Amino acid sequence: MARLTDAYFNKTKEIVRRHGDKRVTYAVFMRRPVIATPRLMVDFLNETARARGTTFQLDLQYKEGAWVGAGEPIAYISGSLYHLVDLETLYLQKLGAPCVAAYNAYAMCVDLPKAAFLAMDARHCAGAEMAGMMAYAAAVGSDAAKREVGAVGFVGNATDATAHYFGQALGRGTMPHALIGYAGSTVRAAEMFRETFPDEPLTVLIDYFGQEVTDTLAVARRFPELAAEGKLAVRLDTHGGRYIEELDVARSYAVLEKHAPNAIRGYRTEVELRYLIGTGVSAAAIWHLRTRLDAAGFAKVKIVASSGFTPAKCRAMAIAEAPIDVVGTGSYLPESWTETYATADIVEYDGVPLVKIGREFLMRKKSEK
Repeated sequence: MARLTDAYFNKTKEIVRRHGDKRVTYAVFMRRPVIATPRLMVDFLNETARARGTTFQLDLQYKEGAWVGAGEPIAYISGSLYHLVDLETLYLQKLGAPCVAAYNAYAMCVDLPKAAFLAMDARHCAGAEMAGMMAYAAAVGSDAAKREVGAVGFVGNATDATAHYFGQALGRGTMPHALIGYAGSTVRAAEMFRETFPDEPLTVLIDYFGQEVTDTLAVARRFPELAAEGKLAVRLDTHGGRYIEELDVARSYAVLEKHAPNAIRGYRTEVELRYLIGTGVSAAAIWHLRTRLDAAGFAKVKIVASSGFTPAKCRAMAIAEAPIDVVGTGSYLPESWTETYATADIVEYDGVPLVKIGREFLMRKKSEK
């Protein structure tokens, strides 16, 4: 434990050992609005207290999944200063980033309440511990959106290790671009998957050869029964360096003018406009693919959209009422890491209120005692 925390906390622990312990209360807070995700911090503190033969009193000010304002204490932690002082770094690490990620996941699910989400964050995480934190955060944010607006929310994720956060035993997914290259064609990759996993629903990547429409229709015609039963989906993951097949700037404008004219008239930023009619997986691209599927008689084939689905991109898709069935995303991870910094300050020593100047807002209200 000592090797993982800041040296000045370890030195303070030794000073307290020599000069006498005090019972203290820490206030834990963040500097931006978040969704409360305290479980990992609470579990860590309880486990550490048991290992040290002591107890910590944790007073959570917000339930898991609740909205928390900037600067509002998320929790008060009371106990022996000797046993708490060297834990601050470690428990804050388990709180800050999940709170921000949960806020992002919540916002995305609220903006696209009819779409199912798959958490595909693991590949963007700095190791297994972070992947666990982010999966937990997505699940908490999703649950909050389900409660508040009846959103479908996150229904699964990419890895077995964190599937339990979404009520699943296993991770979900079908094929990466590597399989398409290995197979030599999009249809052949779909056939290989079906031959190997005959009982699973089939989701096929369609952008490898830059023939999103052609390959989508070819796959649907190859598997008409799956298409008719709603067990076939295509995943649009076109990168931002080009338009999908059959689209360019002018055609993208025309598509949205037909299906979502208010989106074009109401966009506010250049970023929003790019999400609407730009390269890659735009709202126009999704509308165009849906139209081509429906016209070919494949109305039950689902569209999975991925590639940079941040909260901002989800808002743009909502404005355009893009017909997305599933969003695959890891982009609820915090974009600005400085926003994830949780902070703790001691607000009581042996029952006497005391905090550094400027942090008086952290003091317990009299009614909370």
